[in-house]
Amino acid sequence: MFKQKQRTEQFSRVSDLEALLTELNGNLVCVNEKYLNDASERYSKVFVIGPLRSGTTLFTQWLASSGLVAYPTNLLSRFFGAPLVGAKIQQLLTDPRYNFRNEILDFNSDINFSSDNGKTKGALAPNEFWYFWRRFLPFDELDYLPPKELLEKANLAGFRDELNALANIFEKPFAMKGMIMNQNIPELAQQFEKPLFIWIHRDPVFNIQSALEARKRQYGDINTWYSFKIKEYPELKNLDPLESVAGQIAAINRSVEQGIADLPDHKKLIVQYEDFCQRPEYYYNEITRRLVEQGGITEDKIPAYTGESNFYNTNRWRLEEYTQEESERACKKWKN
Repeated sequence: MFKQKQRTEQFSRVSDLEALLTELNGNLVCVNEKYLNDASERYSKVFVIGPLRSGTTLFTQWLASSGLVAYPTNLLSRFFGAPLVGAKIQQLLTDPRYNFRNEILDFNSDINFSSDNGKTKGALAPNEFWYFWRRFLPFDELDYLPPKELLEKANLAGFRDELNALANIFEKPFAMKGMIMNQNIPELAQQFEKPLFIWIHRDPVFNIQSALEARKRQYGDINTWYSFKIKEYPELKNLDPLESVAGQIAAINRSVEQGIADLPDHKKLIVQYEDFCQRPEYYYNEITRRLVEQGGITEDKIPAYTGESNFYNTNRWRLEEYTQEESERACKKWKN
């Protein structure tokens, strides 16, 4: 029987921290509900989707650093069960409007573009926010449910209301990773009038390499499944690692392509990782144009682009266990 391997020490959860956060968030639930008085959809919600290790963390860091959007920070993530309270606390500690004689500046830091298996450092660096998502999703053995069952069992309305309230507190569009629902995009899209789904697509040959490297960092070898358990997980989990990852990435890309197919153009954007690295400002303009078109922000609230002119493209073959040619053959096999 297949067993999930323990994480390496670097990625192990801290039990004392988990217990403290569970206690704290449980005690703040009632306070959080009081901030739900304004859950109207005034601002766009931006969901970054696509396969693991496709560039979603870099893209989210870049978007967060632009000043265009609010986003879940490492600080806010500590309040996964009471994020509206967390948002108010974050404003108190980090917003210049509430800075009294520079008493508290320790939480402010620039967003850099480094990460470790999606994890960032710094109080205001972007966080994946999966604990928040899982409060509303009844996923069990798989991170997927058939649409009818998901709509019946998940608290998508509660998710919508808290996310709307979060955006209203920050008075900006709210951007976050949404890969946990890569295979349930239509059901998520139904909850919002102003969503923007951004699909990060990477050359699958190098996407496979990066996913295998992530397995090694997380678990110490390339044999253990990494990331969300998609609906194809039972068929893929015990395959040769290269085949397993190639199938995983192909399945996610197919699901995302199908999931956004019926959305109007102003609610979706396909970002090719390699092209984004060459010209990020182009994608900033594409995002802002869509947000304005859907009424999720006004033109006068869009910051001028002052971000990076380009990023280093990490598509270089490094893996020792397989060759680039073997990865190319696996891509062709799973594409068909």
